[in-house]
Amino acid sequence: MLVLLATAAVSVLVDQVTKHLALAHLEDDGESVRLLGGAVYLSLTRNSGAAFSLGSDYTFVFPLITCGVIAWIVWMALKLRSVPWGVALGLVLGGALGNAGDRVFRAPGPFQGHVVDMISLFGPNGEHWPIFNAADSSLVCGVVLAVALEFTGRQRDGTRVKATRKADK
Repeated sequence: MLVLLATAAVSVLVDQVTKHLALAHLEDDGESVRLLGGAVYLSLTRNSGAAFSLGSDYTFVFPLITCGVIAWIVWMALKLRSVPWGVALGLVLGGALGNAGDRVFRAPGPFQGHVVDMISLFGPNGEHWPIFNAADSSLVCGVVLAVALEFTGRQRDGTRVKATRKADK
């Protein structure tokens, strides 16, 4: 549980610091900052929707979905005795909370806020991949880790499911 909470806290902190820096040093619809030979660009944008700007007219729904995610993580954490699962759930929780904070507290108003995004891959302004932020990265990494843990038979309680062979049946 401590690993879950620490991972979530670090994830939220990194997300909020990077958003603060993006808002302080990048301009909306301004020139992108090119990094790593053009593999990464910093391009400030505000997203009212979910991934790929889906649901931009229903911004108020996203904090409700976050409440569901938090409830699911609390339920999953009840039997948590695995460090990798703590990291996975902490990343998902931190990412969900990072973007929920934008939805609740940023302009244009409470529960209608736009998420601050700034990372664009392989081209400025999301030409090749949607612009995202640290919370989005945290969510994706947490989900990928959780799926990998499931596929490898690692349980939340720290045990491991052994694969059965046909000869054992």
